[in-house]
Amino acid sequence: MGYDNRTCQYATEFTPGLTDPTIVAPYDVVATSGKGVVKRYNVYRNNVTVSLIDALAAIYPAVQRITGIDFFRAMARFHVRATPPASPLLFEYGRDFPAFIESYEYARDMPWLADTARVERAWLDAYHAADLPVLAAEELGEVEPASLAAVCFRPHPAARVVRSPYPAVSIFAMNRSDGPVSPLRSSEPEDALVTRPEQAVIVSRLPAGGATFLISLLEGVPLGEAVAAAFQEAPSFDLQANLAGMISAGVFTAVQT
Repeated sequence: MGYDNRTCQYATEFTPGLTDPTIVAPYDVVATSGKGVVKRYNVYRNNVTVSLIDALAAIYPAVQRITGIDFFRAMARFHVRATPPASPLLFEYGRDFPAFIESYEYARDMPWLADTARVERAWLDAYHAADLPVLAAEELGEVEPASLAAVCFRPHPAARVVRSPYPAVSIFAMNRSDGPVSPLRSSEPEDALVTRPEQAVIVSRLPAGGATFLISLLEGVPLGEAVAAAFQEAPSFDLQANLAGMISAGVFTAVQT
């Protein structure tokens, strides 16, 4: 137990400086004869920082393409210093990056960048989500019409909705590939639906009222209440089209009556 306590104490003293260059090497860090402790610690610290920046670049490739590599890596470095990793899994890192972008002084002229990052984070989370069979249209068709309003849906682990007052879905789609980027002429709000019905992650734009409808269902609200909320937000809400779309996209795994 004593060894474990010493190990934990050593880790507590050793790790903060790995992302904060103002912290000097702990007093009890040792190196082989003839090797400078401070220099080796600084090299290790730099390697940790670079690996975390690389992880952010892998998670947010569209954001990096939009900003350019130099801008992205400078922004990511500030994030790394402010937000050390809480998990040994690198794909778990950077969940706070979209919020950081939102407050980052030099990204203020790109107000849609944070939501584009949120779509990218949702893409990665959907990619790593558990595999489950998706709801088939026939299962919903078996529900008695009189009971439909009270039906609830069990969400698929990969399903995500990202709301944005900016055209975040279009910006995301334009910058996730290596092809040329055409000028974006729309400034309309876009809500993203991120799913993985089979092996590939799909990002699609939700129609008017669709985000409110799906968020309600994902939170366990009965179908009738979700429909009412969608119509209240968007009188043009198309229930039949949205039901068909959510089933084909694999948003749910089962119905609960």
